[in-house]
Amino acid sequence: MDRFTEAYEEYVKSGTNKVNVNIPKEDATYITAVRRNEDGDLIAFKTNTGEELDYLQTLEKARNGQLSGVDVFQKYGRDIIRSEPDGIKENNLDHLPEF
Repeated sequence: MDRFTEAYEEYVKSGTNKVNVNIPKEDATYITAVRRNEDGDLIAFKTNTGEELDYLQTLEKARNGQLSGVDVFQKYGRDIIRSEPDGIKENNLDHLPEF
């Protein structure tokens, strides 16, 4: 099991967290690619700077305003990362290439 799968499984087990979303900072990076598990769940993200983040790292950066183009909201009793609804299909997390 790779570190991305392990981090995602830890995230699923973690349960409820308070949502605290800040406005992205000017130097915020953005997600350019994603990794999925066998079930099709997003488990890792790659940024425009080349950084590869597991799900928990991505949640933290999104909450701190270090990632642009994503929101954190609560669903299924835990925090979920999603694309900001901007009407552009191509930049939605589900449509990004895999790494």
